[in-house]
Amino acid sequence: MTMEQTLESIYRRTKWFRDARFGMFIHWGLYAIPGKGEWIRSHQSLSIEDYQPYFEAFNPTHYNPRQWAKEAKAAGMKYMVLTAKHHDGFCLFDSAYTDYKATNTKIGRDLVAEFVEAVRAEGLKVGLYYSLLDWHHPDYPKYGDPYHPMRNHPDFKDEDVDFDHYVSYLHHQVEELVTKYGKLDILWFDFSYEGKKGEDWRASELIHMVRKYQPDVLVDNRLEASGEGFGSLVTDHIQSYSGDFVSPEQILPHQGIRNCKGDLVPWELCLTMNNSWAYNPTDLAYKSPKTFIRKLVECVSKGGNMILNVGPNALGEFPKAAREILKEIGIWLEQYGEAIYENGLVNLPKPEWGYYTQKGSTIYAHVFEQPIGPLALPGITEAEVKRMSFLHDGSEVCISNSWTTTTYPDMLFAQYGDVPHFTYPLPNEMDSVIKIERGIEGGLPD
Repeated sequence: MTMEQTLESIYRRTKWFRDARFGMFIHWGLYAIPGKGEWIRSHQSLSIEDYQPYFEAFNPTHYNPRQWAKEAKAAGMKYMVLTAKHHDGFCLFDSAYTDYKATNTKIGRDLVAEFVEAVRAEGLKVGLYYSLLDWHHPDYPKYGDPYHPMRNHPDFKDEDVDFDHYVSYLHHQVEELVTKYGKLDILWFDFSYEGKKGEDWRASELIHMVRKYQPDVLVDNRLEASGEGFGSLVTDHIQSYSGDFVSPEQILPHQGIRNCKGDLVPWELCLTMNNSWAYNPTDLAYKSPKTFIRKLVECVSKGGNMILNVGPNALGEFPKAAREILKEIGIWLEQYGEAIYENGLVNLPKPEWGYYTQKGSTIYAHVFEQPIGPLALPGITEAEVKRMSFLHDGSEVCISNSWTTTTYPDMLFAQYGDVPHFTYPLPNEMDSVIKIERGIEGGLPD
């Protein structure tokens, strides 16, 4: 029998997560060698034998997780999640239940152990990703499965597999992750689909075991859903294995994510820098730092987090383009992080020029577009404003009493510069933030 949890208990457990708002995802494994994505075995129908040369070649001699953690911290990220095992079944950790692991490659080390130690040393929260799928395990169903590399191979049509044996293997490995590496802050499962979701994974039993060893660990919603699904977290009956946050992938929810009663639930956008999760040297379609900053702001304004992915190369290094993007994001957050961390949505109309975020009674106006005169502040009244200032330098932003605004007596306007109907450049073209301190009680739910 499955047990249920409440949105209130989830909100208590996710407090640090919702305050953090920004994290790093790392997709890394054997697939960094061919450089065609973590789904290469599925997309190219590669057998275990076809894939074996990458296992034999794996030797990331430049792997330095402390450097990864330093770059994540400098980028303003507060937590990191690493793929301990992806769909191909290869383990970056020293599992007692398989030989298919990093300690049996040329590198000969438990890479997860080094990762968690490095992340903690930089004062960041630590997370591990574990795929529920496993294309290497002999008892994972193959023929007819929607995703398995051998799904169409006739040699596996009549194969007899013991799926329950595989699920036990899954449980054993998760138990290793939650007992061998100290306190984990996030356990990121991926993913469920028809015939393999919820109790198909013996999910109640699995979560009971996880909570036994790691009562405070945050779990995503993919024991019963995938990137396009929400699961029971948005219903009246939140199962024990529903997870603590919804994980939309590569799409930013229009109004955040709410349950059937309209209550906001914790959520996290997972997003790639280019079009690839894993290292792909031919994918040069990197999004700009401006895009990531603005999407982070949008996530926070809708009550969500953003976890931004990096795919290290086969040597264990972050790509140069990714490092440059992280540096630019970090520069912005160093000045404007006050308007991101511990912030959340504002129950005010969305302004046309950008977004609002809120911390306590203070509202932050994230201005993306150059105003052509006074800046309208919808939903805010002059009576409640104690002070307005630019966040980056503390300089005063005045309330505008320009003749150009008299037609709109119910709208508050902020004034840039000395002459209200002149156009003045924004301090930061990616996102200029006005701090609006109010003399009213307000705040976000704990």
